[in-house]
Amino acid sequence: MVVRPLFIRRVSRGPSLYTLSFWLLCVSNFLFSASFSMMIPELPEYLTQLGGREYVGLIIALFTLTAGVSRPFSGKLTDTVGRVPVMAFGSLVCFICGFLYPYLITVWGFLTLRLIHGFSTGTKPTATSAYVADVVPATRRGEAMGMLGLFTAMGMSLGPAIGSWLADSYSMNVMFWTSSAFALLSIGILLRMPETLVNTQPFRFSLLRLKKNEIFDKQALPPFIVLLLQSFSSGVILTVISTVSSSLGITNKGLFFTVYTVASLAVRLAFSRSSDRHGRVPVLLISTVVLAISMGMLMLTNSTVWFWTAAIFYGMSWGMNSPTVQAWTADLSDEQTRGRAMATMYIALEAGIGIGAVVAGWLLNHVAGKAGLDASFGMAGMLAVVAVIYLVFFQRKTVRQPIAD
Repeated sequence: MVVRPLFIRRVSRGPSLYTLSFWLLCVSNFLFSASFSMMIPELPEYLTQLGGREYVGLIIALFTLTAGVSRPFSGKLTDTVGRVPVMAFGSLVCFICGFLYPYLITVWGFLTLRLIHGFSTGTKPTATSAYVADVVPATRRGEAMGMLGLFTAMGMSLGPAIGSWLADSYSMNVMFWTSSAFALLSIGILLRMPETLVNTQPFRFSLLRLKKNEIFDKQALPPFIVLLLQSFSSGVILTVISTVSSSLGITNKGLFFTVYTVASLAVRLAFSRSSDRHGRVPVLLISTVVLAISMGMLMLTNSTVWFWTAAIFYGMSWGMNSPTVQAWTADLSDEQTRGRAMATMYIALEAGIGIGAVVAGWLLNHVAGKAGLDASFGMAGMLAVVAVIYLVFFQRKTVRQPIAD
């Protein structure tokens, strides 16, 4: 007899997951992701105009630093105070920061605000993933995460294009204030959603004291390792893709994000249940290979054809990666500590993005021309290959040998 692990078991179609709460969560996520992503393509040039070109790598790094640091706290609060309050707090941070950007016009004021802004993605996604795992059948988590990711990706697709259009047609301030308005709408939706945590506690500052076992969930270690290696590429993309766009004569620096997100949406729509049917690890193997290929394409980019093709492959990889990693984490976690497990997974995401951004920013400023860009993309591709090797090893280790009756 062969004992098959959970993540490669075929499942049948279960109860409906498309409830009102689920759709409200999807719309809220769309607004939230559009809010913080619409400014990303314009921030490197904006900081340069403020006199901080040498700090371009910190735009993403500072954001992900506080996001990563806040993950253990958001995980604990998600498991104690509740899912909805933590989600609302994340959107509130986006609302406040978007409103304040036009008034903090020094380099250090801007960087401080980026540091604070990171608390938004350090809290809301953690609680959102736990909420989804609460309200959908366990046998359809991959599909649910894919649908939620579809709305998130739509926000991240439209956000940068809208932000660049607002900055070009009106001003940076209008873009910042629009970002703030999107976050406010996200909060309004969240306040109408029912709480799914059964035994909630009122917030008190003592909850912010973390024990050692509340910082990291060991059950989420495999997704942590894979996502850490994969997300280095995201830090690179967020930091240098606007430079590559400009070098190719592409004026709207948000279009790369639009193209890769459209590709991601197409994959999510076509293969939303692939990891539920075929297993988390097999899908991650395919998606990570595609990610490595996209980084190789960006190294070879010397025309817009290569550039847009790389964007499509990059989007395809994350269209499979994101929902599968989230579902895998939920599979491996305990219901009582699901928030902690999700926080652990997101720590890997923030750490990978932050490290990738710092490395890419340093190379951009210290290695002249295309060589610095190629080095960034090359490192991202190599780390994706390491993730593939780990997944192959993990899969072989966890598939048990036949047991004699």
